[in-house]
Formats: sequence, C-alpha cells, structure tokens
Amino acid sequence: MKAIVYEEYGGPEVLRLKEMAEPHPGPGQVRLKVVAAAVNPLDYKIRRGWMPQMGPAEFPAIPGQEASGIVDEVGPGVTGLSVGDEVLGWTDTGAYAAYALATVVAPKPADLDWESAAALPVAAETSARVLDLLQLTDGETLLLHGAAGVVGGVGVQLAVARGATVIGTASPANHDYLRSLGAIPVAYGEGLADRVRAVAPRGVDAVYDAAGQGDLPVSIELRGGTTDRIVTIADIQAADLGVTFSGGGDRSAEALADHARLAAAGRLRVLIAQSYPLADAAKAHEQSETGHTRGKLILRP
Repeated sequence: MKAIVYEEYGGPEVLRLKEMAEPHPGPGQVRLKVVAAAVNPLDYKIRRGWMPQMGPAEFPAIPGQEASGIVDEVGPGVTGLSVGDEVLGWTDTGAYAAYALATVVAPKPADLDWESAAALPVAAETSARVLDLLQLTDGETLLLHGAAGVVGGVGVQLAVARGATVIGTASPANHDYLRSLGAIPVAYGEGLADRVRAVAPRGVDAVYDAAGQGDLPVSIELRGGTTDRIVTIADIQAADLGVTFSGGGDRSAEALADHARLAAAGRLRVLIAQSYPLADAAKAHEQSETGHTRGKLILRP
C-alpha cells in the first residue's frame, strides 16, 4: 500500500510517500480503507521529536491519529462491525496511509461527509474531556483561549450546548466566526483581562486554554487568583503555575458516535481548511506548523 512515512525526526522534508506492506487486523481490530485522514498539530510535534513520550516505537513510522474510512477486514473478537461499514475513529497504525488498523471506531452517519468525519475524533474527545474536568454546567461562564481553532471551536459548541456563556479569545478576523458558533469574541493580547471583565463583569467560572500562548497568568487573575477550574491542553508552563494540564483521555466509541450524530445533524461543526492528496503530506505539515490555519487540514489517500 502507499503510505506517508518518516525514518528520522526532522522537518516536513522527512515525510516520504512509500510502498509499505498492508497491515492486517489482530484481535479486537478492524482494517480501514482510509478515505480521509486528519492532520493535527501533534503530528508535526511528534515528527520533530518534541514528544519523545509519544514518539514512534520504531522507524519507519506512519503519522496520523484519526481517519474516516470503510471497514474491509475484521479481526477476531470484533462484534457490531462488518466489512463495508463506514466509520470514523482513531487509528492504531497511522492514518496517513491507504489502509490503517483501528480499535476504537464509530459508525459514520450517511449525512456526515468523509472529511468532517475524519476531523472529529480528536477535537470532540479533547473538548468533552476538558469540559468534564472543569465541571462546566448550565448558566456558568467559560473563558476559552484559542476559540477559533479546531479544538477550540468544538469546545465552544459543546460548552454552549451545556448552557454556558462562552467568551472566546481570537484575532479580530475570527470574531464573526466565533459569533456564529455562539461565543462572545474578545481579542487576545495586552489588555485581555480588561476586555474579558467588560463582557463578564461578574467574572468567569472556568477557563479552557486550547491555545498555549502564555495566557495562564491572566486566566488565574480572572479567576480571582486561584488555579481552580483552569485546564490547559497546550501550555507547557502549566505545572509551574499549578494549573491542570490535560494531555489525553479514554477513547470512547459511544461518545464518538454521539458526536458524529450531532455533526451529521448540523449541531456540531468542524471547519475544514484545506484538503491535500496523500502525497502532499509535507505541504500539509508546513501549513500546520504556521499556526495560522483556521480549520482542519485533511489528507485524501
């Protein structure tokens, strides 16, 4: 099969399109004929060797966590899935390939397109997990940093669905987009605390940092000096400040199926920025590394 691989850590140029042996499912796994694979910032961080705890066990490595595709082989012990089923989920063997093995998948609703399906698992699981950690409830006010990003945008929608008021930080160019998701937008940067107080004079009940751009100190200030109910998924200074860092959780096929149904019904949107042929994975990584992409980047094998 054709797959994108890298055989050493480095920049986007280490990504190569190669012929690799097709994988076959073991117990509890299915094999997907990949239709769309999503590109996440974590992919390039692992590729550069910045995440040694998450790096490949061996080279050559196939990048990518999430994909949508068609089940074309079923391993021993798998129930509820058959050859020909359309699914989305997390891959066990890397998503940037013609075929990938997976353990945790959910049915893809017919009304959900392939690219949106591939873009959903990581963003939905991450934001649902953080909102649970924050114990966000109806009537509360959430400050969400990086609200215009893929994960942040999903977080806005899930928080609004819980009945929360969401104040989202983003550049002014993204403010109309945040309003369309149901958030109150504020510009990040100097003076952020004053801008948040202007729209939330009673304060904020919780803070979700999806940006990792150094906003934890002002978040603590806005929470009245406490680190309680502040969670970041992106700021490596969290431990120094006593803030909770959430870097992963349990992958649930049932929760993913719920999110997929919401997306198919138009109640959970994942913005797609651009789709690339699989062979252009290096270009997709170059774009991802700019940090200025609004929406998900997708590879199509």
